[in-house]
Amino acid sequence: MTGPGQGSWQPDPEGRFDYRWWDGRGWTDQVSHQGQPGRAPLGGAPAPQAQAQAQGQTQPPQASVYDPGQPAGDGFAGITGDLVDGRFSEKESTPIANQNSRMLRVRLGEPFMARQGSMVAYQGDVDFAFEGGGASKFIKKALTGEGVPLMRCQGRGDVFLGELAHDVHLLHLTDSGLSISGKNVLAFSANLNWNIERVKGGSIATGGLFNTTLRGTGWVALTTDGPPVVLDAAEAPTYADTNAVVAWSANLQTQLKTSFKAGALIGRGSGEALQVAFHGQGFVIVQPSEGIQIPPA
Repeated sequence: MTGPGQGSWQPDPEGRFDYRWWDGRGWTDQVSHQGQPGRAPLGGAPAPQAQAQAQGQTQPPQASVYDPGQPAGDGFAGITGDLVDGRFSEKESTPIANQNSRMLRVRLGEPFMARQGSMVAYQGDVDFAFEGGGASKFIKKALTGEGVPLMRCQGRGDVFLGELAHDVHLLHLTDSGLSISGKNVLAFSANLNWNIERVKGGSIATGGLFNTTLRGTGWVALTTDGPPVVLDAAEAPTYADTNAVVAWSANLQTQLKTSFKAGALIGRGSGEALQVAFHGQGFVIVQPSEGIQIPPA
């Protein structure tokens, strides 16, 4: 069976309900009828209104009057609209997946690391604890300004994560490495090795040339301020603004490049004085933003 685009509400192919959820591979049992979410497998009984009409009733049954003194059998009873018709319900998919383009859902099995303050909601029995990374990482953070304020998430349940409503992207590493700007790290597997490393060609004095590097096998979620572009560094020498680059393959060769000219001291510069150059086999992820710039006092 073929169907419409991946992950969307579509008219019920059987006509029994208003909408049925297509998950990209097939029709699910998630349905919406007259603004009310529910579950019904394909080939089951017709929707209540259709069943009543089939039995000869010309008018659908009258809705019961809501009595605040009586407990409601359905928490959605008497409330309709796009927010409660099922399209924004929790996605039941793989353990780690995007709830939507700006929110990550992690179903806890093994512990994972997440940016402090990125949890927006959770269900179940979940514990959040500070994760410092040890004395050596603490010193590197203090000296370089790079690094991620982390928390360890463990227990049982679902954790929802987001950061400034930025776009969330999920990557899987298999005996590989990824160098990520600390401000773009959202969460990653606890079994990945992470460290703060100097980007070749940079130094503490130049600033902005220390990244958080993840290595091993596991998953990592990163954020971008807008839709990114992924550049293949093998096609040609690649350059990116130090504030706009999000991440790159850890095996790429990097070098600081400056376009500063002496004439800029008395004239006008380009405003693009510092970039990172990339060479080798791998990719570079760049976002369409240089982040929040704080003007000098």
